[in-house]
Amino acid sequence: MAGRGSDRRGRPIRRPGRPAPARRPRPRLRRPGAPRRPRRVAMLSVHTSPLHQPGTGDAGGMNVYIVELARKLAAINIEVEIFTRATNGALPPAVELAPGVLVRHVDAGPYEGLAKEELPAQLCAFTHGVMRAWAGHRAGYYDLVHSHYWLSGHVGWLAAERWGVPLVHAMHTMAKVKNAALAADDTPEPAARVIGETQIVRAADRLIANTDGEAGELIRHYDADPAKVAVVHPGVDLDRFRPDPAGVAAGRAAARARLGLPRDAVIPLFAGRIQPLKAPDILLRAAARLVEQDPSLRERLVVPVVGGPSGSGLARPEGLQKLAARLGIADIVRFRPPVGQERLADWYRAASVLVMPSYSESFGLVAIEAQASGTPVVAAAVGGLPVAVRDGVSGFLVDGHDPDAYAAVLRRFTDDPALADRMGTAAARHAESFGWDKAAAATADVYTAATQERRRLRSLHG
Repeated sequence: MAGRGSDRRGRPIRRPGRPAPARRPRPRLRRPGAPRRPRRVAMLSVHTSPLHQPGTGDAGGMNVYIVELARKLAAINIEVEIFTRATNGALPPAVELAPGVLVRHVDAGPYEGLAKEELPAQLCAFTHGVMRAWAGHRAGYYDLVHSHYWLSGHVGWLAAERWGVPLVHAMHTMAKVKNAALAADDTPEPAARVIGETQIVRAADRLIANTDGEAGELIRHYDADPAKVAVVHPGVDLDRFRPDPAGVAAGRAAARARLGLPRDAVIPLFAGRIQPLKAPDILLRAAARLVEQDPSLRERLVVPVVGGPSGSGLARPEGLQKLAARLGIADIVRFRPPVGQERLADWYRAASVLVMPSYSESFGLVAIEAQASGTPVVAAAVGGLPVAVRDGVSGFLVDGHDPDAYAAVLRRFTDDPALADRMGTAAARHAESFGWDKAAAATADVYTAATQERRRLRSLHG
């Protein structure tokens, strides 16, 4: 058996550059007869690695979700091994992300140049890699499988059946929901994904939904058993994403100085993957309307777009820059590449408001991160955003995707510069209820319920 500092073949496990906390999970004491939590979970993320930079390629909110959830589960003595597809031949087989959290790289298909749409053909190879890792352990090594996104769900389905353990699945996004609210130039999700998601819903012991609305969509669109659907709100790292101790206004000024932004500008920010689904073009069109209605705004309006092309946006990677030029606002739009979490927190603090005009969002982690940093949010009233944003208090929700409607809301911030400070303070208070500790505890309860139900059914069937 390999030691803690090596993988199953005896090769050393590389630690990422950021030092991990020194404390390891302590042994857990359990009352006699109390339900037992899983000791070790196999977490599956086929198409995007938790080590990837959010905002690049297919890496986004789900990456943050998996990393933060795994860290907090380990802190309550549930070890997590995350299986993800290797995208670089130089990657070590295993990387310790944090004490109790191991990332395993699985060879499945070419390392580079493989689009997400091509990954279904690699699920057999990925499953083989997961099974090889499992074969090096004693029986019962993994107590539960937690899969993320439908591609992982199919691997999880097979692994859970083979290991005789429960399958907990999180959709994150659903094909039927996305196809019902496509942007004009976006590509529909294929029928194969719809079929795959339907199969996973039937196979899973438990389904985790981000909101009550998402739970309803699982039941309505996929005929999910309501008894198997659990609602667990995602969290936010409240230590990283927080207002400046000096206050929202002072923090905004300091962040702008660090980022080289004008101190007195009105700054509506877009942060995320650049693709039609996220609709950054609506922010640009709304900014153009504002300048058209009040040309003096050109002197004090700055529109940062922080993120990289993704999904169908890869087909036109410079489409947003060309749109800004056509709209005549190239001089006020600032395109920036994806940034790390600490730098992203500064962008949130620097902004007057975060704008999320998405056509579909299962929750909208970016909205919670911005609010936790002391910045209000203007968002589309879709998916989980009405849960993430408290309309009229921590931000504003907009029905539909009319740029004029967004311009009308943004004008409230241009007409009243103090609005960003007042709503930002309220936004930070609102976000305090979305901590990852709470999300991890609720997820652990789902694991326990799934394990207990599996044990009960096993006893009934001998």
